[in-house]
Amino acid sequence: MQQTPTDPDAPAAAADVADIASSTTPETATEAQNAAPQIISDVTERIQVGAQSLSCYAVNFISKLGLPIWLEPIVSGAFLFICLAILSFLIFFIIRPFVVGIFSKIVSRTEAQWDDKLVKYGIAKWLSHFISALLINFLIRPFFDDTPEIRDTLEIVAKVYLVLSGLFTVNSFLNAARSIYSEAKPPRHRVPATSLTQVLKLVAFIVAAIFLISTLIGKSPVAFLGGLGVFTSVIMLVFKDAILGFVAGIQLTSNDMIKEGDWIEMPKHGADGDVLEVGLTTVKVLNFDKTVTTIPTYAMISESFKNWRTMPESGGRRIKRSIYIDSQTIQLCDGAMLDRFREIDLISDYVDERLGEINDWNEKRGFDPDASPINGRQLTNIGTYRAYILAYLRNSPFIHQSGMTLLVRQLAPGATGVPIEIYCFSNITNWTRYEEIQSDIFDHLMAVAEEFELRLFQNPTSINSDTTVQMYGLHHTAISSDKVVKD
Repeated sequence: MQQTPTDPDAPAAAADVADIASSTTPETATEAQNAAPQIISDVTERIQVGAQSLSCYAVNFISKLGLPIWLEPIVSGAFLFICLAILSFLIFFIIRPFVVGIFSKIVSRTEAQWDDKLVKYGIAKWLSHFISALLINFLIRPFFDDTPEIRDTLEIVAKVYLVLSGLFTVNSFLNAARSIYSEAKPPRHRVPATSLTQVLKLVAFIVAAIFLISTLIGKSPVAFLGGLGVFTSVIMLVFKDAILGFVAGIQLTSNDMIKEGDWIEMPKHGADGDVLEVGLTTVKVLNFDKTVTTIPTYAMISESFKNWRTMPESGGRRIKRSIYIDSQTIQLCDGAMLDRFREIDLISDYVDERLGEINDWNEKRGFDPDASPINGRQLTNIGTYRAYILAYLRNSPFIHQSGMTLLVRQLAPGATGVPIEIYCFSNITNWTRYEEIQSDIFDHLMAVAEEFELRLFQNPTSINSDTTVQMYGLHHTAISSDKVVKD
């Protein structure tokens, strides 16, 4: 194109483009950005003038060939079409290296990382298509000014190319913006950007579809929008999930109900893991077994789910578990048992204080526990065991001592014995470490239960079958049966 006699200034413009693309520095980056639109405008004007001159030259040349009058428009149209196709390819292969080259150079000269995403997601590539489509649109009218049928058809094709390249440019920009935002903030401190970008993509797609259809049918987009009212119900049906997801996404974001990276539980949908993505129509959850569960976004509003986000933010993770005591091992404490309890550092003071309180209470009311064990108040082994558990937790460096609940309580007895529930919070929320702390606590508490002459409840096994038989008074029956067999 630069060597055509009808465009003598084109080589100068190309040289300006080459100079800017090759000599861009951090100091001249702004100048290059300001100069690029002017250069493109100059090149466009020169190309348009050259195209018009070429069109006139071709028509005059073909008219002198002596062809039939009916054949001249066909030959001249075909010739101009070939010239336009060649020129379009030249424009694209000139504009693309210029746009991509100068864009890459500007990005590489900066220290910021966010602009690298613009190159990664191909904004410069699609922008070069968009600029090429604009230039081609400017060329069609001067080329085919005398053949309106061909001109109108090519203008439709060029406008379709322009709209599609613009749509892909916007799509690339939204992808880059989402990636930049996702890396700028940690997952727990950002709003779901995926759903927002998907909404914007949907809007861009609808706008592009309106322009495409209005271009193909030769109607104004405004008139086309007026006719969409008839199809409102169809549109509502087609985009039902998108509309529900959009409304749900607004509620989820405004109420701060869920974010990427949150640990959620939703048993109805089999979800128990970290949120990967909050999209326009779906929420993706990476379960702890490394499977992915997809949940409709509107289900997060219409149904209940558990969000564990505040657990790590609070700095405490709950421990709630029971130790089941065999009820037949519960008894009053005798003197030997109390002497042994006094040797336990964690509860020695407790035993003395409680005994002093109990003795004062019994003396005031004239009770003599030595005469009968049921007279007055006395310590029990299970009550002392509860006091030991509480003292043990209060001296643990891994348990929250203030600001969070810490209690040891006895629940209603049942078929599995008498439950003693430990309810507290560890000060470490990491799952692995939390499980280790919880296991260490219960390992110790179950191991020392025998020091209080308590036995943990468990269903009968072959190891304790003799004890079970004696417990239910079946031992002598078994012996008698054995004698009968022997006789």
